[in-house]
Amino acid sequence: SPESPLQAPRVLIALVARNAAHALPATLGALERLRHPRGRTALWVATDHNSDNTSAVLREWLVAVKSLYHSVEWRPAEEPRSYPDEEGPKHWSDSRYEHIMKLRQAALKSARDMWADYILFVDADNLILNPNTLSLLIAENKTVVAPMLDSRAAYSNFWCGMTSQGYYKRTPAYIPIRKRDRRGCFAVPMVHSTFLIDLRKAASRNLAFYPPHPDYTWSFDDIIVFAFSCKQAEVQMYVCNKEEYGFLPVPLRSHSTLQDEAESFMHVQLEVMVKHPPAEPSRFISVPPKKPDKMGFDEVFMINLKRRQDRRERMLRALQAQEIECRLVEAVDGKAMNTSQVEALGIQMLPGYRDPYHGRPLTKGELGCFLSHYNIWKEVVDRGLRKSLVFEDDLRFEIFFKRRLLNLMRDVEREGLDWDLIYVGRKRMQVEHPEKAVPRVRNLVEADYSYWTLAYVISLQGARKLLAAQPLSKMLPVDEFLPVMFDKHPVSEYKAHFSPRNLRAFSVEPLLVYPTHYTGDDGYVSDTETSVVWNNEHVKTDWDRAKSQKMREQQALSREAKNSDVLQSPLDSAARDEL
Repeated sequence: SPESPLQAPRVLIALVARNAAHALPATLGALERLRHPRGRTALWVATDHNSDNTSAVLREWLVAVKSLYHSVEWRPAEEPRSYPDEEGPKHWSDSRYEHIMKLRQAALKSARDMWADYILFVDADNLILNPNTLSLLIAENKTVVAPMLDSRAAYSNFWCGMTSQGYYKRTPAYIPIRKRDRRGCFAVPMVHSTFLIDLRKAASRNLAFYPPHPDYTWSFDDIIVFAFSCKQAEVQMYVCNKEEYGFLPVPLRSHSTLQDEAESFMHVQLEVMVKHPPAEPSRFISVPPKKPDKMGFDEVFMINLKRRQDRRERMLRALQAQEIECRLVEAVDGKAMNTSQVEALGIQMLPGYRDPYHGRPLTKGELGCFLSHYNIWKEVVDRGLRKSLVFEDDLRFEIFFKRRLLNLMRDVEREGLDWDLIYVGRKRMQVEHPEKAVPRVRNLVEADYSYWTLAYVISLQGARKLLAAQPLSKMLPVDEFLPVMFDKHPVSEYKAHFSPRNLRAFSVEPLLVYPTHYTGDDGYVSDTETSVVWNNEHVKTDWDRAKSQKMREQQALSREAKNSDVLQSPLDSAARDEL
C-alpha cells in the first residue's frame, strides 16, 4: 500500500505586544485564519510595559484558543508600565531595544527546544490577511524570508540598501519591488516586523537576537542587530512580493501618543477595505462598542446608489470605524430616469454646455449625481441645518481624518469665518499659481476652479444660494456648477447664466479624502461618465474608459503653484510622515 503523506511542519508563532489593545482583535483574527493545522502550531506570546489593557485582551484570547493549538507559552508582566529611560510610549530607548531583543531570543530558544521546524515572528499590529502566507513562505525554502507587507505609503517591512554603519540606504531597487512592478523573492539586507525562520537549516543555529554579535558596533536597534547576525552567519534574508500578504502601519514619531497609534492602525484597516474584504476581528475577543457621533455637524449625509451595495457597505463600515454617524441618502439613479421624468422636474440643459474633455452633452449619470446633491441642499434648507457634511461613496480617508476635520471646523468657528462651502476632497484644476491661504485658520485656502464632490461641508446659507440659482433649468455637472457659483469657472459663457455668483467656497489643504480609484485603475467604475446622453436613451457615451480625463489623478503641482503658505497643524506633519 502507498505510504501516507508527511505531516505539516511544526511552526511556532511568536508575538510580542506592547500597548496593542487597539490592534490585537484584527491581528489575532488574521492569525486564526492562517491555513496551517492548529495542532501543528504553537503560540509564544509576551507582553509588558503596558498602559492599556493589552494583557487582558491577550489573556482572553489565549484562554479561548489554548485547546485549539499544540501549545501556548504566555509571558505577561503587569509592572512596570514604562521604561525608565523612555520619553513616551512610542519612544524606543536602549532599554526597550534590549528587552525586545531578549524576548525574541527567548522565543527563538523555545522554538528550538520544542524542535519546531519554523518560527514565524509577527508584530502585534501587522495584518496577515492572506491565509496561505505561511505555506507560501515555507515553499520558498529560504532560511529567513518575509512576506512583503503593504502600507498607504512607500514604507514596508524590508530594506533594499544598508550603509556601512548599518543604517537605511535608499536604492533604486526598492520602489519597483514595493510597487510589485518586479515580482518574486529578492535577496535584501533587511527584513523585519513579520518574517519566517527555517530552523531545519543548519545555518539557522548561528542566528541570534541577543546578545549582539561580538563584532557588532552599529546602532543598538533590534532589527539591525538581527540583520548583522544573519550577515555574520552568511544567511541571506529574502522578501517575497509574488502575492498580496497583508498590511502594516507606518511607524509614528517617538513623541506620538497611544491615541495617534490607535488611529493610525484604524487607518490601516480603512485602507484594507478600499480593495479587499475588511480585516475581521477575532471572534474570541470582546471588542468594546463604537460610539458614533455627527462630529458637531447638524447632519452627515452619505450618498449611495442602491445598486452599489459594495460601496455602501464599505463606506458604512469605514464611517463606523471612525465613530462617525451618518444618514444614508439613496442617490438618484440617472440611468433609470426616462425623458418624461426629466421633463416633469423642469430640467433643461445649460445652453451650449459641452464636456470639456469629450465635447459631449450631459450624461444621465451626471444628471442623477446633480439631483442627488440638489436633494441634499433642499433638505438642508427644509430642515434649517446650520452646517452639514456630505460624503459620496467612492472615497478613501486620510489618516487622522476625524480629528483633523474637527480641528479645522473649530478654527473656522473661532475666527467667525463667513463660509458657504468647504471642499474636504477635490481635484484642483487651477494649477498655475497657489490659492490664497485663510489667515489664522490652519489648513484652509480659498478654493479656485475645482472638480469632484467627494466630500464637502455646506452651510444653510450656502445651500440657499445654490437653490436660488435655479440650476435645474440650466443644468451642468455638479462639479462644474459649484465653481460657477463661486465665480472661479474659466468658461465665462457658463457664468453668464448665473447671478449672483457669490458662494463663499474654501478647501481643506492638504485634502482629507481622495477617490478610491482613478481612471485606468483595476476596479474603476464610473456611474456618471459611462452612461447615455441626458435626453436621449439611444446616444451612449461609454467611450474608452482608459482615456477618461476627469477622474485622472491630480497632476503633480509645480513648486510655484503649491499652497505652501497655508498654516499647518501638528497632525499634518504626522500625516506627511506617512508618505
